[in-house]
Amino acid sequence: MSSDTKAIYEKAGLFYLGKDVDKETFEPTDILTLLKNKNFTTHAAIIGMTGSGKTGLGIGILEEAAIDNIPAIVIDPKGDMGDLCLTDPQFRPERFEPWVADEARAKGVDPAEYARSVAQTWKEGIESWDQDAGRVERFARVAKTIYTPGSQAGVSVNLLGSLDAPPEAIMQNADDFAAYLKSTASSLLALMGIEADPLESREFILLSQILSRAWGKGESLSIETLVGRILKPPFAKVGVLPLESFYPEKERFGFANRFNALLASPGFVNWLTGEPLEIDRLLYDAEGKAKISIFTISHLSEEERMFFVTLLLNRLIAWMRRQSGASRLRALLYMDEIYGFFPPVKNPPSKEPMITLLKQARAYGLGVVLSTQNPVDLDYKGLSNIGTWFIGRLQTTQDIERVIDGLGGKVGSQFERKEIATLLANLKKRVFFLKSAHLDDIRLFGTRWVLSYLKGPLSKEEISNLMASQKASVTRQAVSAASPSVSGECEALPVLDPSILQRFEPEPTGRNRFRPTLAARAKVGYHDQRRGIDRVEELCTILDLEGCEDADWDRAEEEDLAFERFPATAPEGACGRAVPPFVVADRGLTGAASALREHLYRERRLAMFRCRKLKLESEPGEDEGTFRARVEDRIRELNEEALEELKERYAKKEARLEERLKRAMDRVEKEKSDQASSIISVGASILSALFGGRGPSASKIGTAINRGGRVLRERGDLSRAQQRLEEIRDQIEALEEELEEKIDELDTRYDIENYPIESFSIRPKKSAIEIESIVLLWRPDF
Repeated sequence: MSSDTKAIYEKAGLFYLGKDVDKETFEPTDILTLLKNKNFTTHAAIIGMTGSGKTGLGIGILEEAAIDNIPAIVIDPKGDMGDLCLTDPQFRPERFEPWVADEARAKGVDPAEYARSVAQTWKEGIESWDQDAGRVERFARVAKTIYTPGSQAGVSVNLLGSLDAPPEAIMQNADDFAAYLKSTASSLLALMGIEADPLESREFILLSQILSRAWGKGESLSIETLVGRILKPPFAKVGVLPLESFYPEKERFGFANRFNALLASPGFVNWLTGEPLEIDRLLYDAEGKAKISIFTISHLSEEERMFFVTLLLNRLIAWMRRQSGASRLRALLYMDEIYGFFPPVKNPPSKEPMITLLKQARAYGLGVVLSTQNPVDLDYKGLSNIGTWFIGRLQTTQDIERVIDGLGGKVGSQFERKEIATLLANLKKRVFFLKSAHLDDIRLFGTRWVLSYLKGPLSKEEISNLMASQKASVTRQAVSAASPSVSGECEALPVLDPSILQRFEPEPTGRNRFRPTLAARAKVGYHDQRRGIDRVEELCTILDLEGCEDADWDRAEEEDLAFERFPATAPEGACGRAVPPFVVADRGLTGAASALREHLYRERRLAMFRCRKLKLESEPGEDEGTFRARVEDRIRELNEEALEELKERYAKKEARLEERLKRAMDRVEKEKSDQASSIISVGASILSALFGGRGPSASKIGTAINRGGRVLRERGDLSRAQQRLEEIRDQIEALEEELEEKIDELDTRYDIENYPIESFSIRPKKSAIEIESIVLLWRPDF
């Protein structure tokens, strides 16, 4: 396969999965197995017993997506998918050595020598499938992060800091909101080992009422707040029953205590620290480039896994609802082992959001890929929403029959039902059946050599080493965001004018030492009639008064702090640093408020971005990375539309060639009847994939090119049939060259570099700046 040909299928939005396999010998042919990336919007399932090569196929799909700048979120119950981080375009033995050291020691060989051998094997394997170091390099450049919820091994993630209110699109749809609420409440109860019946469980009903009322007001909750509301719910009735009759306070205390015990457990802090679970940040980096976010959950208990998976799926649904519709593949959700999360009979918390994704994600360009050892792990409602099936070797007759039934009444023109049953029981490793709604027939193919080194499950130590630099970056960000430590004299708190409101942030150590700050909450309004912008931002800003001679709000930092809820009186024995004179003399803090208003008008801007060439502008509040990702989505969409137009034009040309080919082949059919099946050309493979998978027609083209001419020459028959075949050969070559040129033109036209993004800003209206509250806030002085 030439480098030009490789460039074509990567530019044409095709996933290179492997090569078709001869069903008699199980040996790979030269026919490339290519699928349009947009075909994955109708979802896919990978089924095969242990050792069938499911993981390698899944990693290959994710590699193809990453190379096409399509991001992915990976749920990894077994720990295998971290292998996506094991790549080295230079195939250096020293890079491979940490990955193979344990295996080398187990075999009793020197790790360095073994690493050299493995690196060379991997290099040769990749090249044997017509891939090169440049392709490995393109994949290696894609950012990859291994998250370990509930653990510090990889990058930690804050899952429980806030039970965020769902977006408005979900709130306004009663069915969607009910499903979101049900799965959230069920997963919280599952975390505590409570399997709740939504119709009978008091715990489920109480939690649902608390969450529903808070979210109805647009309020997000923390676990701590949730415990408080279990003890003192913000309502007096549940249905028509008084709260105390439905769930007495004494019994609610026991329920709340179970949550509290969870909060107090030593390992629970790992659920409350780390990066926020924000889908945009998981899919794209700050520059809008695609990422692969891998959530390894092999270290979690069953209850914790269920809680995490349900929470992540709900966040993904919430993100999905905020996107515009799309026919292209925008992102992938990959789950390496679905067993237990999507069963056909039971209803675990994860099942409902998964059904929602399978039914609705297609409209938003979100593809779901599920992997499992056998088909009985999948809910039957989900099967009908999966458009592409990859089926590897299966053991039990029940599994084989269920899969054949799932393939539909027509099992393809190339395979009989009994033949498929035999093949599924005897398939070689890394050989799969491919049945897709986007292809005309069933394909048998072998997976290509993946670009990532397949080490197997990663240990916590290996994950920690791989993620060391990313963990350090997260830690630095957390430290820089933390309040600065200070030292100095602690004196009795001053008596201030009553017009100066004071608040005291709870001091957990009991030392009751405080430092003075100014805390203000403000609203800033932006209005631009031409752009349809009428936006109000709310912010909380904290000014540390250490060394301040006036209200210098340039030194302040924004912080999400509900200071209004803090006590207005100091704890007993409290002491603090000196309050600057300008604060003491500022009745009602009106001077500080006026200075803040001027500061906000002078410095505050609504940051916006635009791409003039696409006539696209960012939404208010949309950061540059998210907007850049949206621009790249639009460019990819335009490119795919242009490819579709190209397909329509070339399909007509292909049809004419097929008709001429048929007439020429009729004349040589007798001479070549007992010849072996010819090999399709790479150009025909690409045309076939682009034109909807008309495999047989493309194969005939390849046959004519590679066999027809030689048969006639051997017999010395220089007839008009040979001349016609030669003419068709020339036309096919010309068609392929023309197609390459057109695709190259599209690739250049829709290069992101040709669509510059520039920033601009909108100034707030001075009359729309409101200082809602300003207080002297005493903060703990550690």
